[in-house]
Amino acid sequence: MIDLYAAGTSNGMRARIALEECGLPYEFHPVALDKGEHKTPQFLAMNPNGQIPVIVDRDAAGGKPVTLSQSTAILVYCAEKSGKYMPRDAAARAAMLEALMNASTDITPIFGAYFGIVRSKEPHAPSAQLFKDRLRAFFKVWDDKLAKRKCAAGDEVTIADFSLYAGYARIKGAAPDILEGLPNVTRWAEAMAARPAVQRALKF
Repeated sequence: MIDLYAAGTSNGMRARIALEECGLPYEFHPVALDKGEHKTPQFLAMNPNGQIPVIVDRDAAGGKPVTLSQSTAILVYCAEKSGKYMPRDAAARAAMLEALMNASTDITPIFGAYFGIVRSKEPHAPSAQLFKDRLRAFFKVWDDKLAKRKCAAGDEVTIADFSLYAGYARIKGAAPDILEGLPNVTRWAEAMAARPAVQRALKF
């Protein structure tokens, strides 16, 4: 059994989608960020950075529990543990890693910066627009890519799709205008949203 500590951020979505899609049994422990539950001594013992998500795999290989933070690391861990959504072909794996890193290390942090600015007590409009424009540019590139392929890294669903969809879903809920007029991204996102495992994962 795996324990998942998460909330409904893009990072939390990413980890829960991974567990649901990979079919790994887990127990969900919601973390109330607004109440500071990610800063308690108990949580900091699992992740000193005080950030969700965290998983604790009590049935890890080798017989010792594994505690893991970082949503992309959790994606990779779940894929390797289940043997799913991780291409074996070298070229396909490279394409998956490229797509995964774009979704996880480009889109998600930029949205985090944008969201932090607009929610601040004194939002700085030019800075917010800068990050918003960067996000729009990334998704325009994704729209071009998805005109030529079914999924994020090719014709098969991989963990790159899970990572990208978590960012997409968070942006769609908070700043939907960023995603307007992108038909191929919309087609891909609708296909992802129709997946039963994704639907279960997003019920925070």
